[in-house]
Amino acid sequence: MTNPDAVVIDGLRVRRGHHEVLDGLSLRIPRGQVIGLLGPSGCGKTTLMRSIVGVQRTHGGTVTVLGAPAGSGALRHRVSYGTQGSAVYDDLSVRENLRYFASVLGAPRTDVAEVIERVGLTGQAQQRVADLSGGQQNRVSLAAALLGDPELVVLDEPTVGLDPMLRAELWALFRDIADGGTTMLVSSHVMDEALRCDRLLLMRDGRIIADTTPRQLLADTGQTDAESAFLVVIERDAGHETRRSRREVGR
Repeated sequence: MTNPDAVVIDGLRVRRGHHEVLDGLSLRIPRGQVIGLLGPSGCGKTTLMRSIVGVQRTHGGTVTVLGAPAGSGALRHRVSYGTQGSAVYDDLSVRENLRYFASVLGAPRTDVAEVIERVGLTGQAQQRVADLSGGQQNRVSLAAALLGDPELVVLDEPTVGLDPMLRAELWALFRDIADGGTTMLVSSHVMDEALRCDRLLLMRDGRIIADTTPRQLLADTGQTDAESAFLVVIERDAGHETRRSRREVGR
């Protein structure tokens, strides 16, 4: 029977110098959904995503991805990672970029035309990436991440710097991809993007402070927008931390 979870993390610890970036983090990420990893810059989102992909040095705990240890050779064609910023070459055309990345990945050449169509860039296939709009450039990076038909796509703030219309278009693409069975883990610090996800992981100071759905988030906080709801969750978490610190001092 297939494990219903794409990612299983137990007690993950990551240090940077003497600072614990992630301290005993545990979570489950189900398959075939759009999972939003949201939180302010510097809260540990990128470190967590790098740990899932298997390129982050860890100091404890386990990360299992699609049934195998994160970073395993068996996952090379099953997991795709889109880093912050453009990951393609400006001086090459859309098609040239994707042909190059397909050859590096060992993906079938037929994937190139398929992913170009999938991200809506058929009309721009011959254009240089440098001549595309910001939103179209992000679509090229997404197309590269889809080569080889991965089961898990991890995207680190793919909509940063885009206007609301372009962000909405990209999130619609993420939805279409997930509806096809691919698990999408997408990070953002833009709170209104939370409502476009199936599930939300809200981070603060290296911890998951809420693992919920958009509907549950609004209902549990009594708010009507994601940003206000997130602020309520932060206030609750800060209160819990203060009470815990007082208990520890009083021991």
